[in-house]
Amino acid sequence: MNCPTADKISQYIDQLLNEKEYSELNRHIAGCPSCAEIAVIFENEAEFMKETLQTPKLPDDFAEGIIGQLESYKPKRKYVPGKRMGAAAAGLLLAAGISTVPGFADWVGGLFSSSEVDDGLRMASQEGLASRVDIAATDKNTTFKIEDVVADTSRIALSFKVLDSNGKPLDTSLDMEETGNSIAAYDQDGKEIEGYGMGWSEGSEYGLIEFSLRDMNDLEKVLVKVDLKELNGKQGNWNVEVPVDLKERQKYTSRLALDQHSTTSNGVSINLKEVQFAPSSNELIYETAFTKEEKADVETRIKGLEEQFGKENVGRFSGFGTAIQYHIVNDKNEAVYKHNTFAEGQGHPSDVGSISGSGKDLDELGAMRWNESFIPQKDRSSYTLVLDGVIKTLPADFSIKIKPDDLRKKPVSFEYEGNHLTIKKAKKKNDYSLRKSLLPIQKESYFEIEMEGGKEVPSADFGSWVMTDEKGNVYPLFHSGSILDEKDKNGRFKTTLDLKAYDLDKAPEELTLHLTSVTRYYKAEQEWRVPLFK
Repeated sequence: MNCPTADKISQYIDQLLNEKEYSELNRHIAGCPSCAEIAVIFENEAEFMKETLQTPKLPDDFAEGIIGQLESYKPKRKYVPGKRMGAAAAGLLLAAGISTVPGFADWVGGLFSSSEVDDGLRMASQEGLASRVDIAATDKNTTFKIEDVVADTSRIALSFKVLDSNGKPLDTSLDMEETGNSIAAYDQDGKEIEGYGMGWSEGSEYGLIEFSLRDMNDLEKVLVKVDLKELNGKQGNWNVEVPVDLKERQKYTSRLALDQHSTTSNGVSINLKEVQFAPSSNELIYETAFTKEEKADVETRIKGLEEQFGKENVGRFSGFGTAIQYHIVNDKNEAVYKHNTFAEGQGHPSDVGSISGSGKDLDELGAMRWNESFIPQKDRSSYTLVLDGVIKTLPADFSIKIKPDDLRKKPVSFEYEGNHLTIKKAKKKNDYSLRKSLLPIQKESYFEIEMEGGKEVPSADFGSWVMTDEKGNVYPLFHSGSILDEKDKNGRFKTTLDLKAYDLDKAPEELTLHLTSVTRYYKAEQEWRVPLFK
């Protein structure tokens, strides 16, 4: 089996491939456990940055107001310019260790003192875990500079700038696709740490690079390497290395084993493993799985679907598995974190206080290991986990038949477990896209089914679909859609669903859509509270 490169899988997760490439890679990942695991890693890390960078702008007089309050302190911006290099020295590698900076009170400025990052990074900075490094490389009159680093046992974050020859900040967005640019981190044994996130805010002079260290309790040293071949539209060489010593930072982290806490609810077993408290984030680790009886029933139903539609079509996007809904309260019984819960005015489950999360498939069907990170509270407290419910993705048994040519005059409507949808269109389409090639325009064809409607809350979520035509041919369907917070005239949340099939020579006269998996939410059968403190 010829596996794609990690860069290609990353492009797949970031939706940078054309739809034909996406389709081909989807098929490969469905049949290749190694590539599927890599895809999960990239997908989790893509979510890692979603709450890290925010975009509120400070008022124009913000700096003057702060400086004016520091009457006894003569402000100094500790910006050490990057070392200038001539053309002959372009690409010279600069490396420096992280030296401890006393903390936020001893310097003014920097990304980690601003509202552009999450509270966890700001709090870690204030607790003395921010380090001014000022490591820079210059080529083509453009400087790439790592300014500050915040590091603890849960994550490493680096702020950077891009400067012109006069030290004026330039756009910090980095193009990592087809440029030769690379960013990586390595542990003390030289093993690469998988996945990273980047971000920047419009109008900000800073960019951010962040590595998650989830499930890496034995890390003592990390080496971050940035190797850029293209920067701000220029070709050149910008290489920097940043060693990060985590050994001394272990003392800021506390861990509590939770192995003795387990329960079952609605066919799902839950086993807590550990909670970790670090300056920039708190982490909860636990496992979920089907109970023995539930697993046997799910396996029987999956087998029936595989016999009907083929194993390769049923297992591709079905995602049969388990998860939980919960919230965490402080010692005043106030909810400070929420996970997978339905908030007022939202048509989909969401998180409150979360930074990121990852799930890893275990050996058994439906078994998952979860690691979820939360922003620390400024007012440290004793926390308690409260189970709200469980989530199961199960085999589905729902089909609907349509004639594409009849939809224009008579759209087909249906209801399924709180989802009210109308099939509006079903026809072949052509897309044209630009690419870096001798033939810059690429054409791809597919068959698309478009639906729209409303969704009750709570209600089931659609999983994977397959399509059969009048001749009995089976086609896997690639799905996308949206659930808006806006409601329709019936008080349901507006939703859309698009299904695409490839490799069709022509549109079928009649087809049947088959839902093969569905995600359902179940309230906890009884209250389960677990103290996350000794």
